[in-house]
Amino acid sequence: MSFVNYQTKEINCKIVYYGPGLGGKTTNIQYVYQKTSGDSKGNIITLNTESERTLFFDFLPLDLGEIRGFKTRFHLYTVPGQVFYEASRKLILRGVDGIIYVADSQVEKMEANMESLADLEKNLKEQGYDPAKIPMVIQWNKRDLPNISPIPELSQRLNNWNLEEFEACAINGDGVFETLKMVSKHVLMNLKGGLS
Repeated sequence: MSFVNYQTKEINCKIVYYGPGLGGKTTNIQYVYQKTSGDSKGNIITLNTESERTLFFDFLPLDLGEIRGFKTRFHLYTVPGQVFYEASRKLILRGVDGIIYVADSQVEKMEANMESLADLEKNLKEQGYDPAKIPMVIQWNKRDLPNISPIPELSQRLNNWNLEEFEACAINGDGVFETLKMVSKHVLMNLKGGLS
């Protein structure tokens, strides 16, 4: 999971934004990147294709405090949501410390959300992770649109693990940092438990 560099006194943690294609994963990271001060962030790397915005991943290290004299750096990744990029999603999940599942709130996206969540569970189990134990939160994105599912319906159909939920509109930043702070908090609690 986390990578500890004793020379630089850094703990590197990996948070992955997972969800259906065009659900708002990349928009979340772009918003965080724009609002984070220059000293605490690295470069953002985006690989685009002709048909989709994100083929592989976005990468952004953030400095968020210290644990026992070690600086913590969070590396944020997105996975490609399109079904045919399954190998990429599996690769990006390796060594994950926390997950933000970004669900598209639009009524017509419910099936895509369910497929993506089932894919996440399968990929985590294949890599030896227990989905019920990994730090994870759900973000209900695109809450600004007119054709959205009610939160209770989204929860009932998608939140099988009883995760913390956040409403969001990533394009204008609503809920973006709240979601990231909560998953980061869970990752740090896991780290502190492992270091004691």
